[in-house]
Amino acid sequence: MRIVLVTGKGGVGKTTVAAATALRAAEAGHRTLVLSTDPAHSLADAFDVPLGDEPRHIAGDLDGQQIDTQSRLEAYWGEIRDQLMAILDWGGVRGLEAEEFLVFPGMDELFALVEVQSHAASGLYDTLIVDCAPTAETLRLLSLPEVLSWYFDRVFLTQRRVMKAARPVLTRMTNMPIPGDEVMDAAENVFMAIERARRLLLDPSITTARLVVNPEKMVVSEARRTYTYLSLFGYAIDSVVVNRILPDDISDPYFSRWQEIQRAHLDDIERSFADVPVMRLRLFDEEMTGLDKLRILGRELYADQDPAVGFAGRRPFRVVEQDGEVALEIDMPFVAKEEVDVVRDGHEVYLTVGAYRRSFVLPDSLHRRDVIGAKLESGVLRVRFSEHRGK
Repeated sequence: MRIVLVTGKGGVGKTTVAAATALRAAEAGHRTLVLSTDPAHSLADAFDVPLGDEPRHIAGDLDGQQIDTQSRLEAYWGEIRDQLMAILDWGGVRGLEAEEFLVFPGMDELFALVEVQSHAASGLYDTLIVDCAPTAETLRLLSLPEVLSWYFDRVFLTQRRVMKAARPVLTRMTNMPIPGDEVMDAAENVFMAIERARRLLLDPSITTARLVVNPEKMVVSEARRTYTYLSLFGYAIDSVVVNRILPDDISDPYFSRWQEIQRAHLDDIERSFADVPVMRLRLFDEEMTGLDKLRILGRELYADQDPAVGFAGRRPFRVVEQDGEVALEIDMPFVAKEEVDVVRDGHEVYLTVGAYRRSFVLPDSLHRRDVIGAKLESGVLRVRFSEHRGK
């Protein structure tokens, strides 16, 4: 199984690249599904074929799907929401105000990740190409499983045990609607489904991200931030696609200055993303929609390379031992030292980069060791541990 997350700033052409990648993978012999998790779907427009909430055949070994995130939200969250609505109603919070409390931003897209995991487990496909939402929404989406996993491990299971013990007493003391086992089971099933999706997406041997950029200052800057934050949350990046490059054979003086600007940005991209392959795709003189044109685009982008198995990403964080010292190494490209904060709390290390924070649960071998230093060098944060706790 191979999963490729195609993402980039809105308007850079990521949907077209995702569609061409999927078509190329299918023509290489992989049973391929391309699916959109972007609420503003445009995948059907790229192929110029109708697509819906269930996989539909496009051509050869290629199927496509535009996930209806609202229907997924209802399927996974409906029963839990109804119970919580009853509790809020009992407390005097009703209608739209109650609904706002119970659906946090990104929740509908979150269940699209569960759909990805379901397809991966079905055995029907060899390759999943995911046309993600623009980067800001994608970063929020990919960080949510981490947050929910933390809540499930530390809060939900404890709450369930307490609720089970307290339910007989509470039902005698109050008329407040008390969640039954069926609701708690539904909530646990949701958490477990999200956890399975998280594990799948964090396995670099299965899932990698492919960034699409244009040779423009603001786009490149956002791509650098995206690279950093994807690494922070453990997602491996396998390549960068630079889209809409002005061809050298354009001789119109109007475009000469743009060509000069693009060349400078291309040099910056090559330096910034030196750790991964950087592929270039020219600006075509027509809209690249429909199977025939997407086929041309895919061949020009990948040449003889298989877009599904020809790329690899490495795990952005790892525990290493060298010269008798143990350290947690985390890839942190494009980050200044003053943007990073590291805190040890119990069996976890909390890492803050800009507006994003995540926790790393330490392996058993590091539980008895203290953090003795952290250093950011050459895009890698190295958190060092003592030989034994308290030394």
